[in-house]
Amino acid sequence: MVFTLANKELKSLFAAPLAWLILAIVQLLLAWIFLSRLDTFLSLQPQLVQLTQPPGVTEMVLAPLFGSAAVLIMMAVPLLSMRLIAEERRNQTMPLLLSAPLSMTEIVIGKFVGLMLFLAALIGLSALMAFSLYTGSALDVGLLAGNLLGLLLLSACFAALGLYISCLTSYPVLAAVGTLGALLGFWVMDVAAGTPESLLHWFSLLKHFESFNRGLIDSADLAFFLLFTLAFLALAIRRLDADRLRG
Repeated sequence: MVFTLANKELKSLFAAPLAWLILAIVQLLLAWIFLSRLDTFLSLQPQLVQLTQPPGVTEMVLAPLFGSAAVLIMMAVPLLSMRLIAEERRNQTMPLLLSAPLSMTEIVIGKFVGLMLFLAALIGLSALMAFSLYTGSALDVGLLAGNLLGLLLLSACFAALGLYISCLTSYPVLAAVGTLGALLGFWVMDVAAGTPESLLHWFSLLKHFESFNRGLIDSADLAFFLLFTLAFLALAIRRLDADRLRG
């Protein structure tokens, strides 16, 4: 039943013009960044060949590309997640969903998986840009894999937070604004931290992505992403359980 609900959510996303518009804008911006970085890399080739260990195309083109993709996905997720539960309430179909032979866990996981499949497709299109360089240059597969894994985990955090906030209101626009505000809050924590030892760094989502962006899979960052995702999925389940008990 989880995958049935996830498939329904994925189809509804692709049926919405907004999702296609977001997909097009994100890919257009990433393509522009990709071509700009590639042009810069090619112009610096004469200087790079003189270095003992020159940075490759993966470090100079693809790592910045995926760093930009992380920010763009952060901006896109609120518009994609806002309708997951809030629209069910607005359309008064929430009682039907709650009365279905589904547990609250299955409903939350199904909607989360549906959104993640869409985000995985978005990340996959970005990966195709990277693999387009494979025939003409040597890619750092480890760095590339680290970035893709990091983007998926980061997107899961964004999606879980967006799903939870969508559970709090019956207004999709309000859910989008709330999610964007929360994500920006987690982002600026890194900027607000006065010292490198500040605990605020620990709560910055994009700060935890930095190690993946460098091709390093840190167990602490991995644990943070997993715990963050599970925590907000659990909060969403708890919220829907409370709604069902209230009738």
